[in-house]
Amino acid sequence: MTPEPRAILSDLRAQAEARLASTTAALDELAHDREGANDDDEHDPEGVTLSSEWSRLTGLADAAAAELRQVDDALSRLDAGDYGVCAACGEPIPPARLAVRPFATHCVACAESLGR
Repeated sequence: MTPEPRAILSDLRAQAEARLASTTAALDELAHDREGANDDDEHDPEGVTLSSEWSRLTGLADAAAAELRQVDDALSRLDAGDYGVCAACGEPIPPARLAVRPFATHCVACAESLGR
């Protein structure tokens, strides 16, 4: 039995929120750690530099926020009755595509033509 789209999207939303909260907390901790640190920490023998870690965490936070927006948009489409309908051609998005990418906005053919 395949889970309903709302349940799948709600689960994805909770996961994205948790990742965003976790990376935001790590960024806050890192910002606190950087307050007294030298900005040029590239030669730190302890391993990963604060700048590298900041970049990595910022990328993870941005990705989680983007996924959260995509899931929220998909939930809005579900509420409006437009979920599973290609935004370009108006044809149904195949269930297999939605299973892999529940927040997809385009069918396979239109996604390919758009380079998505």
